[in-house]
Amino acid sequence: MRLDDVAVNLPACAVCPPDGRRRVVIERVEPEIDGGRFPIKRVVGEQVVVEADVFADGHDEIAGVLQHLAPGEMEWQETPLRPLGNDRWRAEFRVDRMGCHRYCLEAWVDPFHTWSRDLLRRIEAGQEVEPELLVGAELVAEAAVRAQGQDRRALAELAERLRGPEGRSLALSPELAWLMARHPDRRHATRYERELEVWVERPRARFSAWYEMFPRSAAPEPRHGTFRDVIARLPYVADLGFDVLYLPPIHPIGHTNRKGPNNLLDASPEDVGSPWAIGGPEGGHTAVHPRLGTLDDFRQLVREAERLGIEVALDLAFQTSPDHPWVRQHPEWFRRRPDGSIRYAENPPKRYQDVYPLDFETEAWRELWQELARVVEFWIEQGVRIFRVDNPHTKPFAFWEWLIAGLRQRHPEVILLAEAFARPKVMYRLAKLGFSQSYTYFAWRNTAQELREYFTELTRTPVREYFRPSLWPNTPDILTEALQQGGLRASAIRLVLAATLGASYGIYGPVFELGETRPLVPGREEYLDSEKYQLRHWDLGQPGLQDLVRRLNRARRSHPALQQDRTLRFLRTDNEQLLAYAKASDDGADVVVAVVNLDWRWRQSGWVEVPVAPGPTYAVSDLLDGAVYEWRAGEWNYVELDPERRCAHLLAVPRPLVPEGQDGT
Repeated sequence: MRLDDVAVNLPACAVCPPDGRRRVVIERVEPEIDGGRFPIKRVVGEQVVVEADVFADGHDEIAGVLQHLAPGEMEWQETPLRPLGNDRWRAEFRVDRMGCHRYCLEAWVDPFHTWSRDLLRRIEAGQEVEPELLVGAELVAEAAVRAQGQDRRALAELAERLRGPEGRSLALSPELAWLMARHPDRRHATRYERELEVWVERPRARFSAWYEMFPRSAAPEPRHGTFRDVIARLPYVADLGFDVLYLPPIHPIGHTNRKGPNNLLDASPEDVGSPWAIGGPEGGHTAVHPRLGTLDDFRQLVREAERLGIEVALDLAFQTSPDHPWVRQHPEWFRRRPDGSIRYAENPPKRYQDVYPLDFETEAWRELWQELARVVEFWIEQGVRIFRVDNPHTKPFAFWEWLIAGLRQRHPEVILLAEAFARPKVMYRLAKLGFSQSYTYFAWRNTAQELREYFTELTRTPVREYFRPSLWPNTPDILTEALQQGGLRASAIRLVLAATLGASYGIYGPVFELGETRPLVPGREEYLDSEKYQLRHWDLGQPGLQDLVRRLNRARRSHPALQQDRTLRFLRTDNEQLLAYAKASDDGADVVVAVVNLDWRWRQSGWVEVPVAPGPTYAVSDLLDGAVYEWRAGEWNYVELDPERRCAHLLAVPRPLVPEGQDGT
């Protein structure tokens, strides 16, 4: 029977492969996000570690490579795959520039490796091997044809020598194995079915410390602040150790339905309104509030901040006040009620009468998208490279994918922080679409178990490949019950957790460092006399958390272990009020251990296990106050933390940690 006759009788779903001689299977590639639909994330200088199940039928040996293509390059670089056992393989590459990198896997059956393995077994069994040496000689001769230059000559010579009396001694020599590995037979190699992507950003996308402040409250005396007042405040922000200064919207504020103090519906002519009610007769999203100054003043602020090592981040709030020029120029961009009036923003029971949301289902959605992209480009032209995006989860995913793709092409240095306190899958989707960082549920995770579970999800699951957490103990919209009740003590605890659990964190200051925790109504997360609705004057000389902030930011800058999240590792304690965790640098040389008392009311004590190899005692130094303690290696050590004086230890440990799985966990 002819093969063609057999094929005719096969089921319709049976398709003959392009090359049935490709025997290797590649599957369960990690990292791979949604079947390659989205790229993973890295910053310049980081490693990409790739693993996959790679195997073939039968008992032949296989070999393979991880391929990497950097942006702007035409030739793929290759790194050999290393076996991990149970058909699992690994290789890695380093990304050295911003942009879209690609990676893929290729593997093949390796006849020479198979021959070498079987030859060794025959020799060990005392069997005759001379006929097998001739088989090996043929494999080496074929490799010589594939090679060039000196390698070709060396392989041809080795093929001849394998056929001679010294064949047995040459067959398993390292020299021959090395040359054959350089010139494998890849004619029937299997290439993974898709090329995967890595989006590589600048290091600040991974490691940053944000300070949020309202420019209108920056004046040294009770009056409306200006950009020049913010410039005068920059040395204070730099002294605290922050590298990003985030400003809420700086645009003109509408008068229609303007909110008064504490979100009152009736505002007086002197009330300044909410900065998120964007737009007035002076302009919209590309204008600045005239009481803050001019665009030239803003550009000077950006330059002065840069001189001090600080970047200015702006708020992208894609919404308007009723007085925004778009309401008059593009009424089709807004949704209307049956009576013809424009719907204001609502999140029942909350109502925002001073804000109009944009209608992304308008027939003119293309024009709307283009205008919003123009807004971003305008502020990039003014020197802004970091944006905090307000409520991105209330705009279509397709819009963000389009906008971010364009920004990546034109401005790969731009960083976007998603203020998306939404459902987890929504937050994760936004991260996959390209947001560099995201707010998290950190503010509401209080117990040791809650923190362990949440940060294990963020750092030990595939989420870590695309979601970079930014931890904020408070924001203008979030005053948690713990902060309301615990005041400065609770704020200190949450500050240490945010700055050390996360490589990126932020505070809403000076509210935070001065301990402003008075709620509008007890139990609700709104501030009394919130800056969202009125001017505030701050006495920065008032004692608060400034010194703790400085020490934490100094430790973060000095210790690579605290500049990433991938090595976060929780440690065992015998007291659930003590949360202990460690971070190590990529090379394991820098190790920092944090022990935090989660109870702002009472002193807590207990024992902490730090998994270093057994040996002599060693000294650990506290990065927060300089104290030095002698600890016993490979054993549990005692800690005692009183929130009145010290809520945490942040310890530099001069010993590498025992790898997980070898520490009894």
